[in-house]
Amino acid sequence: MNQNTRRIAEGGLMIAAAIVLSYFKIQFLQAGSINFCMVPLIVFSVRWGLGWGIATGAVFGALKYFLAGGFAINLASFFLDYFVAYAAVGLAGFMCGRTRKASLPIGALIGCAGRFLIHFISGITIYKIIEPTELFGRTYANATLFSVVYNGSYMLPSTIACFIVCLILSRALPGFFADQRKD
Repeated sequence: MNQNTRRIAEGGLMIAAAIVLSYFKIQFLQAGSINFCMVPLIVFSVRWGLGWGIATGAVFGALKYFLAGGFAINLASFFLDYFVAYAAVGLAGFMCGRTRKASLPIGALIGCAGRFLIHFISGITIYKIIEPTELFGRTYANATLFSVVYNGSYMLPSTIACFIVCLILSRALPGFFADQRKD
């Protein structure tokens, strides 16, 4: 099978898996949700590389908005919080071709950190608070601190969960993450 055909087919399957996983979430009262939708994107990125991972994450982000009840206050919010944020999960592709068992979990940390950074930027630019805002029983007057607390409240647990799943997968399927670009 042609490598590009294989990558596109596998990317489509991973996007579909991520969409399904996005429906199974733990929703916070005031913050985002914790789920495992990033795991298939991370797996794909580590398997096929940075460019393919970023593209797949971007497609997933756009589809997630339309298929999984996304929320955006404007076009810039949609662009950053869905399209760019999930494209940043594709940064896990930096670990593509590494033979260490830690490549997938490290890729998970890189991809999740990229997504957090984009949500943080969105929080201080698009969703910036103008007046003191309450979150988790505490009042915040600083948009930067508010964005760190808000986005960290769901991204940190999501990152830990994805890291653990990726650690388990890397140990269970070590050959699956060999550099596929050489086939």
